[in-house]
Amino acid sequence: MCFLTCFTKRSFKFLFSDIPRRISRYRMSTVTTQDDDSEFVEDVVCKVQDINENEMKTFELNVQKVLLVKQNGKISALGTKCTHYGAPLVNGALGDGRVRCQWHGACFSLATGDIEDFPGLDSLPCYKVTIEDDNVKVRARKSELSTNKREKAMVLKSSAEPQKIVAIGGGPAGATLVETLRQEGFQGDITLVCRENYLPYDRVKVSKAMDFEIEKAEFRTDKYYKDHDITVLKGIKAIGVDTSAKTVSLSDGKQIPYDKLFVATGCKPRKLNNPGSSLKNVLVLKDYSDSVYAYSQLNPEAEIVVLGSSFIGMEAANYCVDKVKSVTVIGRSNAPFINMWGERIGLAILKMFENKGVKFIPNSGIKKINDNGEGAISSVELNDGQILKADILFMGIGSGYYTEFLKGSGVELQPDGSIETNQYLQTNIPDVYAGGDIAYSPVWSYHDRKVAIGHYGLAHYHGKMAALNMLGKQTPIKSVPYFWTMLFGKGFRYAGHGAYDDVIYAGDVDNLKFMAYFLKGDEVVSTTSCGMDPLVSKFAERLAQGRKLYRKDIQEDPLAWTKSL
Repeated sequence: MCFLTCFTKRSFKFLFSDIPRRISRYRMSTVTTQDDDSEFVEDVVCKVQDINENEMKTFELNVQKVLLVKQNGKISALGTKCTHYGAPLVNGALGDGRVRCQWHGACFSLATGDIEDFPGLDSLPCYKVTIEDDNVKVRARKSELSTNKREKAMVLKSSAEPQKIVAIGGGPAGATLVETLRQEGFQGDITLVCRENYLPYDRVKVSKAMDFEIEKAEFRTDKYYKDHDITVLKGIKAIGVDTSAKTVSLSDGKQIPYDKLFVATGCKPRKLNNPGSSLKNVLVLKDYSDSVYAYSQLNPEAEIVVLGSSFIGMEAANYCVDKVKSVTVIGRSNAPFINMWGERIGLAILKMFENKGVKFIPNSGIKKINDNGEGAISSVELNDGQILKADILFMGIGSGYYTEFLKGSGVELQPDGSIETNQYLQTNIPDVYAGGDIAYSPVWSYHDRKVAIGHYGLAHYHGKMAALNMLGKQTPIKSVPYFWTMLFGKGFRYAGHGAYDDVIYAGDVDNLKFMAYFLKGDEVVSTTSCGMDPLVSKFAERLAQGRKLYRKDIQEDPLAWTKSL
């Protein structure tokens, strides 16, 4: 049977300490005998023999679908779709006790449905399973069948808890941290400081879909945070931290005290230090406001230049090309993504972009950005003297970190501005933790070597782990980096990390249906794929189990290992 239980002893102590206020607000996410039977549906969905060991299949229940998974002889029943973007998990990667989404790498426990790796915030519904005469019967809450999501139970603030936790940064790390604190029983003050005038939102849309609506992209609502006693300060920056007095100074002139502090302020996009870089319509894509303005400037007569041929630049080119007169990408190498994926994959992607009408100028850069006489860009001059007309210039040339406000605080910064942490995401100041893009922290799948990685899912994971460690539930981070991009309808997945000196391919790279293995010596340090889901998720799950992949495993048949994850 699969029972969902979310209460701890601490939760029950809290629940009965203030019944009148909390009884209507406590979010129940368990299946109990006290629930109203009318809220549930129960029926036989299949026979035991209809599902094999280590198999995932969907079955119909009350005109909806449930995902059945059989592992170690036990059948579990879960929601069918990843709570992040709705990927059908029946096509995901089945690991040891969990399923990993094939699109973006989120992981869910088979036993509870709880989200264990990210992106996303919500868990899966986990339904009650009983076996009667070889019939598999599933009992499910009707509302969870329709939404396919479950919010974990959270405690509320109590005056009996004096501790205060402050999170600086309204991205995925900060958002995950504050929710995890309440889920894990923390009843003190929680404050989330957001630089933008919005609640935490799906930031990956900024370069991928510039016309997105912020209300639909925000993870939660104002009411959600209010209902869970989480204070969110929008449109306010942290401008200083005093680790002796344990205070954070804010851009509105106020100071807030903390007992423990989490810093996850993210990356700051760079601009060229060239003449004309401050002109109007010389743009970066980091925040929602960047997307809103950029989208307003797109029109059928606009000529766009993109500087940089990595993810931000190529995603911008992908989005804009069918909305404007022309898009030209200027790259430092002879194809996109060469530094990450090598020339063979880069050239195949370049061919796709050129077939879609994007022009590419290789091995070049910008010397000067020219003014139209009214303070806006008119053209760019390249290193070789070539001049390109430009109504908009997007710069995707890397980033620094929003950590200047920590100078003088005692928190040690790396030369590049990132913050070194230990395996518990603690900085050199024991009550200050860091996560997300700015964290120079151990990467478990990379032999615990420290590196700062700007991956969306990893930021979520850091938020969860920092929360656990802040509460004294010492849990070392066991990260497996996972990244993706979508270009002209083709999904590229990437998992792992590390420099490589050899590549082994499976499939057809030229036609963008392939799996590539990047090796350092004989160890596969990372993989990428296009059109071959869920192979990268299978690789990520293998790493998460502490199992490496080696040259001998893929030399004769590069896909043989996928048959026995």
